[in-house]
Amino acid sequence: MRADTFERSTLPHMPAVERFAESLTRDRVDAQDLVQETYLRALRGWHTFLPGSDPRKWLFTICRNTFLRWRQQRRSVVESEDGDIDAMPVVLSHLYAMRQGLDDLFERIDVGPAIERAINELPAPHRTVLGLVDIEGHTYQEAAAILEIPVGTVRSRLFRARRMIQDSLIAYAQDAGIAHAARTTRG
Repeated sequence: MRADTFERSTLPHMPAVERFAESLTRDRVDAQDLVQETYLRALRGWHTFLPGSDPRKWLFTICRNTFLRWRQQRRSVVESEDGDIDAMPVVLSHLYAMRQGLDDLFERIDVGPAIERAINELPAPHRTVLGLVDIEGHTYQEAAAILEIPVGTVRSRLFRARRMIQDSLIAYAQDAGIAHAARTTRG
């Protein structure tokens, strides 16, 4: 299924998912994390969504299962001290890239040097978390223990790092003349 279909089908339900998440967590910050994780999981699993099914019910199921997994693992999801809890822009940036026809872009060009440069340009806290989780394969909990920071901070920094790398790669594609120069605005 296409990204624009995901956006049309799921984003209108975000306020309801937010209310549901807050009823589960009983905490606004935790609920925000839960909603972000729900939409990221939904985007990653969009290919499994059955056409004709109720996207709201599907999102609520993902939200509930994610919450139960968090509770079972006794995760402590708290807002990071550096205030960069904003995973939703990653989803929106990904949707934008797909709408612009960039979904297969990185299969058409050698992005190794651009990825390496993007990672090296990350602020140290974000680069460290990205290295532990995405490159070395540690879980969020393991990375948190290694860095002696809350799991919520790991999540936040990782989402932020991925967003910065994605933006850098899109800029690389635009500079190379492979992608259009239009950019999204983020709030």
